[in-house]
This record gives sequence, structure tokens and C-alpha cells, in this order.
Amino acid sequence: MTKTVNHWIGGKTVEGTSGQYGPVTDPATGAVTTQVALASVEEVDAAVAAAKAAYATWGTSSLAQRTAVLFRYRALLDAHRDDIAALITAEHGKVHSDALGEVARGLEIVELACGITTQLKGELSTQVSNRVDVSSIRQSLGVVAGITPFNFPAMVPMWMFPLAIACGNTFVLKPSEKDPSAANLLAKLASEAGLPDGVLNVLHGDKIAVDGLLNHPDVAAVSFVGSTPIARYIHATASANGKRVQALGGAKNHMLVLPDADLDAAADAAVSAAYGSAGERCMAISAVVAVGAIGDELVAKIRERAEKIKIGPGNDPTSEMGPLITAVHRDKVASYVTGAAAQGAEVVLDGTGHTVEGFEDGHWIGLSLLDKVSTDSDAYKDEIFGPVLCVLRVDTYEDGVALMNASPFGNGTAIFTRDGGAARRFQLEIQAGMVGVNVPIPVPVGYHSFGGWKDSLFGDHHIYGNDGVHFYTRGKVTTTRWPDPADAPAGVDLGFPRNH
Repeated sequence: MTKTVNHWIGGKTVEGTSGQYGPVTDPATGAVTTQVALASVEEVDAAVAAAKAAYATWGTSSLAQRTAVLFRYRALLDAHRDDIAALITAEHGKVHSDALGEVARGLEIVELACGITTQLKGELSTQVSNRVDVSSIRQSLGVVAGITPFNFPAMVPMWMFPLAIACGNTFVLKPSEKDPSAANLLAKLASEAGLPDGVLNVLHGDKIAVDGLLNHPDVAAVSFVGSTPIARYIHATASANGKRVQALGGAKNHMLVLPDADLDAAADAAVSAAYGSAGERCMAISAVVAVGAIGDELVAKIRERAEKIKIGPGNDPTSEMGPLITAVHRDKVASYVTGAAAQGAEVVLDGTGHTVEGFEDGHWIGLSLLDKVSTDSDAYKDEIFGPVLCVLRVDTYEDGVALMNASPFGNGTAIFTRDGGAARRFQLEIQAGMVGVNVPIPVPVGYHSFGGWKDSLFGDHHIYGNDGVHFYTRGKVTTTRWPDPADAPAGVDLGFPRNH
């Protein structure tokens, strides 16, 4: 009998009742190992109802109660790192070390949530007028939802729900149906840590579940990470229904390499950032922009390193890169490489024919490197989301920045240079939300916020950090006047003696 991943609602496993299931494959073998229950509208309603019921008490719980749960949760996550990573490898395919890194970055946000007491402190202004004080506080929203992608099945959910529940909200998580098991384990560990039933719910599903959350009147806010077309849809639909939305979309991240850069360091960074996690990450560097005469040497160094990367099953400790998530996605990624030459690119490395002995049915693709790519080619314009690196050539720094700023995406970017003046100018002129200076993947630490510009973000709030706290709370300002004891009529007065 095929294993089934069911929902987690109200603090327990709840079997799916829709009769609809989706396949979950092992990307290294291509075999279907699991089926996941896909929620009906009625099951969406049940998950939201459980969260709404839990909010009645969790929303008024003390900060001490919330942080006590989160500290215990952090300890359990730390103890179960390998278990979570193993589930990620089994269903996503990334190598175990990469999966462990994902868990570690998610833990950063849990640690931030543990310190929510300082994040939620209000403000007070006294004597703004005669005997008038003004105070401001932040309060929770109610039931909030998160819709997360397949490429980081543990980290991205942890970007959302720990902060949301620390702020006093309850949460319905709709993870990717392609690799659902890690989300269930995260929820079970939260329950084990003492999180009350219904505060965190996991609802599996497809578009029916997504639309059910976007249209549900009891869902106050929606967080999303995924592709730009879906992010635009999430933002438009949820906003039309009066919900607060943060929807993070796709990317085409550029790395500008100036002639004075350390080319060995730049090549190391390009290979790591382009091919890590098989390129299935929104912060991958997918376009290197070489300035001046360094292009040939830089491409040669990238090729030399890329050819040494060992591709294999994620649970093989010698593997450096695993397979892609599905065969359909593998074929789509390959199509950009097979069509590149016809659109003017020089195919330096073609990984489309790669297989792994003993795992021939896995979703394999090798590393591809395309040089002299034009900005009007499909390989440049589209977010490929696979191990394909494009190299573009420009004459000057100004040409490189102009090329990069013309992209509709503005997620992350990087510059490699020894020139501090050029780096400073770049960070001010580039139109992107996250900038790296000699850092190829500038994902902020947990207490700074993550998010892009332009078609990489829909909504006003970035995710986690201060923006995350603000997104999951709303402000309230109270203006107060109390009569002074001096105004009291003569008679009994048990207050402090007046001395002036």
C-alpha cells in the first residue's frame, strides 16, 4: 500500500476526505513513493475553523507563554535536524548537506521569534498636550495563511509561521504538494513543544486549497513564495478580498564581475550560486555579467570548476548536486539549453544528456554553461530554475548596470570587485532588494528582512525580520487624558501628598 501524507488540523493527523491525491516521487529514482491528500473546499474550511477557534485563546496568551513554547520548539528542531533533512532529500532530491543548511536557515527565524518580546514593545509619548499621553501597540491579526514552494519545503514555512504565531496569530500552512512530508513533521514537533491544538495547521492541496484560503473570509493575511505569475495572482486575488498580502515571486539574479575582481573567487562564487541546490532557488545566480576583457578567462575558470561537480542521489554523501524535482521540470530546464545555440549563445557545457549509473530513471540533468548570451534570448529572459548559468558580456560598468536594471526582476544581485567606490555606487544604483558585495547569494540573516523589487515582490512587506513582525501585526494608537488629583473636589484623598 502506498504511503499517504494527510493533513494536520487541530493538533492531529486528519485523513483526507476529498478522494483526490497527488503523487510524490523520489527524484533520484523517478519512483512514486507517496501520495498526498489534496484538500477540498470543506477541508479548507475545517482547517481555518480550527485556527479560528484556537485564536480565541492564543491571541490573548502572554508573551511568556508563547516564547516558552518557541524555545522548546527550537530545541526539538535542533534535535531533529537530520530527520527533517532526510525527508527533504527523499522528496525534493537535494543533497543532505544542502538540506541541513536549509533547516539551519529556518532555525534562524525560530530564534528571532523566541525574542519576540523585544520586537513587540510599543511606544509612549507623555504630555503631548496638557495631561494627554499617546501610546502605540501592535496586535495580532487572527488567522493567517502561508503558501510555500517545493524548493525549500522546511525553510520557507519557517520563514512564516514562527513569527506569525509568536505575534499571537494562528496559522494554516499550505506547502507544496510535491514534497509535503517535512511540513507535517514541523507541525508535529511544534505540538510536542506545547503549541496548543489548532495554532498551526498543515493543509495539503492544489489550486482548490489555494483559492479556498485566498477567498476565505476568516483568513486575514496571506504569505506566499513562488513564481512571479502565481505571486501576481495571489496578490491580486487576496487583496481583492481585503486581505493583507506578501507575495514573493521569481528572479533572474545577476552577478556583475569587474575587471579588477579576483577571478578565482568570482568563479568559485558563480559555480556555487548557480548550481547549488541544482539551481532550484530564487536566489540562485543565473546570469554572470562580465565587464571588459575578462570574459574568456572567467568562463574558462567557471567551466573548469563546473566539470568537477559530482552529481548523484541526495543521500549519497559524495554527491554535490542532486536531481531536479520532477521529470517535467527537468525536460523544461533542458529545453533552454537545447535551444540556446539557435538563439545566438555559445554552449560551453551541455548537461542535458546526463544520467547517473544505477539511477537511470531519476530526474537528472548536468551543469550547463551558456556564454555570449543575448538579452532577447529565452535562456536570459525566463527564470529557468535549474542548473543553467548564462554569461553576458559588456564593455563597461555602466553598461552592466543598465543591462541588469532593464530586467523585470529585482530579487538579488551581486558585484565582485576590489574597488570600494564601485561597490558603494553599485549598491545605490542597482534596482534590486538584496545586494551582495563579493557575496554571491545575499540572503539576509533572520533579523534583517528578505525580499526583492519589481516583479520579484507583490505587496509592501518583505518576509521575516522587522517587516515580518509588522506584516503579522497591526498598529493601534491610544490617546489618553486622566484628571489630575489637583482637580478633585475637596474631601477624602488617599493619594500621595502634594508638595507643590
